[in-house]
Amino acid sequence: MTIETLEIEGLSAPVSRIGLGTWAIGGWMWGGTDENESIAVIRRALDSGINLVDTAPVYGFGASEEIVGKALADGYRHKAIIATKVALEWRDGKVFRNSTPARIRQEIEDTLRRMRTDYIDLYQVHWPDALVSIEETAGVLDDLRKQGKVRALGVSNFSTAQMEAFRRVAPLSTAQPPYNLFERDIDGDVLPYVKQHGMVALAYGALCRGLLAGRIDVGTKFEGDDLRQGDPKFLAPRRAQYVAAVRALDAYARERFGKSVLSLAVRWVLDRGPTIALWGARRPAQLDGVEDVFGWHLDADAFRRIDSIVAEHIKDPVGPEFMAPPQRVLAA
Repeated sequence: MTIETLEIEGLSAPVSRIGLGTWAIGGWMWGGTDENESIAVIRRALDSGINLVDTAPVYGFGASEEIVGKALADGYRHKAIIATKVALEWRDGKVFRNSTPARIRQEIEDTLRRMRTDYIDLYQVHWPDALVSIEETAGVLDDLRKQGKVRALGVSNFSTAQMEAFRRVAPLSTAQPPYNLFERDIDGDVLPYVKQHGMVALAYGALCRGLLAGRIDVGTKFEGDDLRQGDPKFLAPRRAQYVAAVRALDAYARERFGKSVLSLAVRWVLDRGPTIALWGARRPAQLDGVEDVFGWHLDADAFRRIDSIVAEHIKDPVGPEFMAPPQRVLAA
């Protein structure tokens, strides 16, 4: 399988245009995890040519990074481009934003230990912290870059103004926003900014929490702490609208391209610009179909038809805002 790649400023090796997303591997908000299966899916991804592994300390409160570290042992580290994040803290199972210099300096050491490595390829601010200036955060991260602990810097969930503030202090290689053919807010600002400044966008939620994989219907049940129990897209009356749209998109993809809706959804992300689609998986079988994403493209007619299908079926659209963690509150 030949996987498309692109260059990210600050990294010496080309990066696969599909990255392995590991939020679910951490278990938290996804109904648990199986460590052996998780290690197997990471190694299958790397063996198949997917070299970007995207994780974060908050995914399972350290569990995802620990599992990635174990998976990269035994000679796998050289195959991987590790993208992880910083500036969220957790207390009693609750998550808050924290970009203070002390927090960042502590987190990088914890991350390096958990992942059994002496450097991180791409280090990203997970969410902006209104209590710390962007410039101060960028300065601390640039110090880590100059020390060799990280190779390139990125941000996640940042506005264009926040990225501009960051870039005044430190080089910024990537942005990581939510992006899929149901959630397109970045088309108006973040994606044009990324293109203008030679950056790359890592699209998280490329399959919209599994909706665009084509296996969820109106009656699908979610167990335990699965975040989809509170996702407005998965609640009535919206779920029926989104499921109907997925079925129509699947029919179109098969008729026009001989592909599944999953392949169509990922191809859509890749054909929108300098983008990488993060593909979440926690079992090796969930990587089946990656090869169907490459070797073809969407044309202008396809983009128009996709837009019309979405507009026809989804009358009450909603974004991914429910996932945003709260700001910290400083004690008086």
